Amino acid sequence: MNTSLSLLTKHVRGVLAASAAFSVMAIAPVHAQEAADAAEASAEDYEQIAIVGSRAAPRSVAESAVPIDIISDEEFKNQGATDVVSMMQTVVPSFNVNDQPINDASTLVRPANLRGMASDHTLVLVNGKRRHRSAVITFLGGGLSDGAQGPDISVIPAAALKQIEVLRDGAAAQYGSDAIAGVINFVLNDASEGGSFEARYGSYYEGDGDMIQLSGNIGMPLSDKGFINLSAEYRTADDTSRSVQRDDAAGLVAAGNTFVADPAQIWGSPEIKHDYKLFANLGLELSDTAEAYMFGNFAEREVEGGFYYRNPHTREGVYAADDGALLVGDLTDDLSGNCPTDIIPGDNVLTNERYINEVANNPDCFAFNEILPGGFTPRFGGTVTDMSLVFGTRGELANDITYDVSLNLGENEVDFVISNTINPSLGPDTPFEFSPGRYTQSEQTLDVDFTKPFEIGLYEPLFVASGFQYRHESYESFAGDTASYEIGPLASQGFGIGSNGFPGLAANSQGLVSRHNIAFYVDAEAYITETFMLAGAIRYEDYSDFGDTTKGKVAFRWQALENIAFRGAFSTGFKAPTLGQSNVRNVTTAFGTDGKLIDRATLPPTDPVSQLKGGEQLTPEESESITFGVVADFDNGLFVTADYYNIELTDRISTASGIALTDEDIAILLDQGISDASSFTEISFFTNDFDTTTEGLDVVANYSMEMFEGETKFSLAYNWTSTEVDRASENISAERIRMLEDNLPAVRYSATANHTNGDWRFLARLNYFGSIYEDHLDSALPIDKVGSEITIDLEMAYNFTEELTVTVGAKNAFDEYPDENTQYAGIAGSLYPTTSPIGINGGFYYLRGVYTF
Repeated sequence: MNTSLSLLTKHVRGVLAASAAFSVMAIAPVHAQEAADAAEASAEDYEQIAIVGSRAAPRSVAESAVPIDIISDEEFKNQGATDVVSMMQTVVPSFNVNDQPINDASTLVRPANLRGMASDHTLVLVNGKRRHRSAVITFLGGGLSDGAQGPDISVIPAAALKQIEVLRDGAAAQYGSDAIAGVINFVLNDASEGGSFEARYGSYYEGDGDMIQLSGNIGMPLSDKGFINLSAEYRTADDTSRSVQRDDAAGLVAAGNTFVADPAQIWGSPEIKHDYKLFANLGLELSDTAEAYMFGNFAEREVEGGFYYRNPHTREGVYAADDGALLVGDLTDDLSGNCPTDIIPGDNVLTNERYINEVANNPDCFAFNEILPGGFTPRFGGTVTDMSLVFGTRGELANDITYDVSLNLGENEVDFVISNTINPSLGPDTPFEFSPGRYTQSEQTLDVDFTKPFEIGLYEPLFVASGFQYRHESYESFAGDTASYEIGPLASQGFGIGSNGFPGLAANSQGLVSRHNIAFYVDAEAYITETFMLAGAIRYEDYSDFGDTTKGKVAFRWQALENIAFRGAFSTGFKAPTLGQSNVRNVTTAFGTDGKLIDRATLPPTDPVSQLKGGEQLTPEESESITFGVVADFDNGLFVTADYYNIELTDRISTASGIALTDEDIAILLDQGISDASSFTEISFFTNDFDTTTEGLDVVANYSMEMFEGETKFSLAYNWTSTEVDRASENISAERIRMLEDNLPAVRYSATANHTNGDWRFLARLNYFGSIYEDHLDSALPIDKVGSEITIDLEMAYNFTEELTVTVGAKNAFDEYPDENTQYAGIAGSLYPTTSPIGINGGFYYLRGVYTF
């Protein structure tokens, strides 16, 4: 037995306080097999335990106070998804994630939603330690996650995981900021021997999106008192296309423009050029009562996806002037070229005699139709680099006091790239590929935690925990290459400035911002009687940039009958505005409500122009959360939990809907030194501008039985969620409100049967997604009902030897697609609604081989 498990088992059996590895107010391995009576805990029960109480002794599943999903590594990997984010959607009832075909930075880090909240409302831990945020801010996050800046969990390789623990309840009183929707804890493999190697290939039924993934894990002893566990993963994936030709592009082709691509714009999954992940987990016993631990990772992922098509007749600032005439630049030093400013392109400007004679054949005049006659579609992406290191020591002192002291270092960096585009103001001298900027999020955290049981005459000892946390974080922005933001000679003639689609961050806008916070907490838990447990927690935090806050939580569990227990909790929570949300500057291209592309600048909320439009210093989001549920653990092995939740969230942070700029606004920006402001159409900024109430129901059931001369395990994960916007300012559009309320399925569930018979294993999973509303392209183009869908996943595995298993399977085996986007497909070429919960790519088949040693 390795040192970590040995210490843990000692604490469990001695009913002592656990080491402060994971502090949530419940234990509930709801995906574990629970046929045995709770009093007869087996070795498997110990492996399924999550140290998720108020740092009290780990309890069995039936003693849970609030809902937790415990996902074993086997269950996690028995599916067609290849990245951690998609895998979790399959097995956690209220976890949702969408494809991001064309969505700016969201293409690099997909936002995921737990219990109907934004992606940064869920706290992420690894081995019980807070995970740092991503540097990527999802400026276009599909409404719900617009402006969110959460951790990037896709950097964690599945091969490194022992289990995943998902707390579906507010836990800010234990952890502080972000734990409004819940907590996800990734528990790393700690084996000191053995290992595995996996090779996987997959492709969509359409014949694109080919994916290759290689991964491995190995455990080794660290002397005779410790372990080293190493994991690695490498993955590449081709892009996909589920597009039709845009109406405007088809019109150009019909008029004789043979340079237009078909399709002109690609909607599909981005290309993953490379994605490699390394993780290490180490532990060493220092004495009979103490151990040291260390774990960390390094990951790098390069992604490139599509962007919006630039029409060679209508794209303002590139091909067209404000009045719709052809945009022609005068290349002479003294502007003496007498270049025309009144050419109307017609059906095909390339055949317009005035264009041919006065522009194309005139060396003094220039239009981008000369070098990009069919228009162009930028390719946007970047490289995400992530690293972390956590080290510390934990153990037991005299008088049953346990301690855990750790230092946590984390950093995430994104380096954006945009290609197949231009800086229009540079005219014919423009490059076609740019590095528009780089952003880095860094965090350093010190945790000191103690626990102790007290005998005060109750049925069980009163477990009390207390601790201290200091965290320092910084957000740094780095300028892009000069050409990405340079003001070229044609800027004064109406040509756009910067790399078109994602202008570079100018040198005078780069910089470093930082803050720190301190926190103190106390929590306690005890069985008052044999059947009634009560727990409570309180936490005080003080941030250097916006002040302090105190949050609390109470929870109970009552064993009403032998097989039936009730549980519930009330908590207050908060999410601090991130440094990125308070300080970032960004410009992106969006689809305007008039059908034209616009350049939208995101400015700090304290910028003078933002303040003119209602911007002000951000304040924390505040929440009140109620959870109430029932646990049924029957003698026949059926295990069911049902939990209702209600979350009232006030002063929610998001980006304001685009606000049109006046000439006066642009003049103020220019005076600030924002030299490319003349290219901006709209601005946005982060704001505490709306309140919501989200309620829902999670039902999880497990049952196993012998059938067909083998064993079959059945599981059900059901979720109903409803969100209402209670208050919204004028900066939040009606379409955004509708997206917040209706863009996630109201009902979603999955039912799985996993049958094992000798060396064979067969799995079938039914997934149901309720209908949603989509504001197509975020442009007031409503799709009132993206229809409800059912998909089926199938998998078959065979053990050729004790070491080698081969699996074939299909995700969305019957190749289901959402209803076609007949209403708006011609506007931007998207064949399907882009936020469909079943995705837009159709069926995916895969082959996997695993060698275990």
